[in-house]
Amino acid sequence: MLSRRHFCLSIIASGGLATRGAQALLPAEARLDDVFDRIVSDSFAESPMTVTSMGLDTGARAAAKAELDHDSLAARDRRVRHVSDQLAALRAIDRRELTGMAAVNYDTILYGLALTDRDNRRFAYGGDGAGNPYVVSQVDGAYQSVPDFLATEHVVLSRGDCEAYLSRLTAFGRLMDEEIERVRHDAGLGIVPPDFAIDGAIRQMKALQVPAEQSTLVSSLASRAAQAKIAGEWAARAGAIYRAQVLPALERQIALMESLRSKATHDAGVWRLPDGEAYYAAALEGSITTDLAPDEVHRTGLEITRELGARADQLFRRIGMSQGSVAERYRALFRDPRYLYPNDEAGKAKEIADLNALVQAMQKRLPQYFATLPKTPLEIRRIPRETEAGASDHYSAGSLDGSRPGIYWLNLRDTAETPFWDMPTTTFHEGIPGHHLQLTLERESSLPLIRKMQGFNAYVEGWALYAEQLADEMGFYADKPAWELGYVHDALLRAGRLVVDTGIHAKRWTREQAVATLSGIDGDPVSLSGQEIERYACWPGQACSYMIGKRTMLRLRDKARTALGTRFDIRRFHDAVLLGGSMPLAVLEANVDRHIAAVRAAA
Repeated sequence: MLSRRHFCLSIIASGGLATRGAQALLPAEARLDDVFDRIVSDSFAESPMTVTSMGLDTGARAAAKAELDHDSLAARDRRVRHVSDQLAALRAIDRRELTGMAAVNYDTILYGLALTDRDNRRFAYGGDGAGNPYVVSQVDGAYQSVPDFLATEHVVLSRGDCEAYLSRLTAFGRLMDEEIERVRHDAGLGIVPPDFAIDGAIRQMKALQVPAEQSTLVSSLASRAAQAKIAGEWAARAGAIYRAQVLPALERQIALMESLRSKATHDAGVWRLPDGEAYYAAALEGSITTDLAPDEVHRTGLEITRELGARADQLFRRIGMSQGSVAERYRALFRDPRYLYPNDEAGKAKEIADLNALVQAMQKRLPQYFATLPKTPLEIRRIPRETEAGASDHYSAGSLDGSRPGIYWLNLRDTAETPFWDMPTTTFHEGIPGHHLQLTLERESSLPLIRKMQGFNAYVEGWALYAEQLADEMGFYADKPAWELGYVHDALLRAGRLVVDTGIHAKRWTREQAVATLSGIDGDPVSLSGQEIERYACWPGQACSYMIGKRTMLRLRDKARTALGTRFDIRRFHDAVLLGGSMPLAVLEANVDRHIAAVRAAA
């Protein structure tokens, strides 16, 4: 999956969107570009972390590198007002005057702003819009995001970079205190995370409470400065800030979460929150970018799991495993020593080397399926040992200028968790032809910058899941039934998510019922399924985006193939899907329809 920040970037602004009199005289496309430019400019002023994530914290925007975002009640209120202002400015442009990609850009940004504005008006808690009901939980909060951000996105190549790191480290305490303000506000409205989410957050926060000389926040700067040969007392200075600013703020957050523990229930779903059923419906719509009802999503998940389960059964029989349920056989496959690397440094290095070889093999076949390929390279890196205990495999996009590669971060804390039969499909999802290909093409495109900043879950995760099936169609699992079982396993997980996400949030399932159901579908250990369910509890709807997005892309491919017959070219179809950037599924369908019409017209 994508790192949380990358696929949830909001379009935010700090004002200045009042329509100018002269603007009304400009052609519609010019006025649209003007609105987009001002939103981006104001967004960067509001979110310096976004500037860094995009690799644009240089030159005129260099000051952003020393700052972190704000997340106080006042900051949230400001963002709410700005989304409303942006929406009004966009709607002031006559959509009928726009054609081609200008119309696609308009429809895409309008969709995101309209949903966020609607949800902001209805729900006065959680993150902007709907989908993040809890400011701090076991999967959300600055205590998690800032250390990862500083370690992976804040580049340290100069003395100025080091000073900027120290400035951001100082601001870390301020940001945590702003979250405290919002958590208290939301608790007053009856918004308290489930008990397991609070316990997980407290446990992870306490794990960060280490002496300065053991903190990755200190060692990350010191080690990278040493590697870049930047002289200075960086460890001492970072340690002083860590002790004076970070640890006290962390202690305050822990105390707050502990005080909320007695108010928490064990109910996993957001149905228990104020206006909770409507909140889930809004969160689900925002994630899947369609108006499918929870019951329909649930039925779809059950149907797909039955189909995939039958396929897995046939594959297991091919490798001589015919006893027990599909889930039981997957559990046995996880323990099969034939697919496990030694859990030592040599074994972990060998696994990364084998995955790199797999990426190279995929790169050779890409031209047969893609007319346009990315220029920015992909790297597979091990998640740092200091943070691997609470991290999962994920992808982080490269910088806009190509100076920072796209990175597939692989967790190798225990090679028993990454048997090789399950790793090819994960690599295709996170790397190529998945997230790296899609996001890099988007960043290397001529799309307006605003389009490169906003992501839609159903499109981004739907493409990555589609890429897993495409790898199967390209022949990567041919004569490798164990690899194919890995592909089916991961598809079962995504289908199971449709069942359990709607189960806990719409059907009021207990955490334990959802855990048992998911583990019974894909065979993952109960402990791992528990982590999954706890994540879905705090990110309602997001887990459904993968399979809904993939099914839509497959349906659109069938639509184009049927309409075009012998003129159908999968490479051009992929261009139609990818080169327009991330967009809602309805906008994607209109884009594919334009592709079909263009091919017909050229015949």
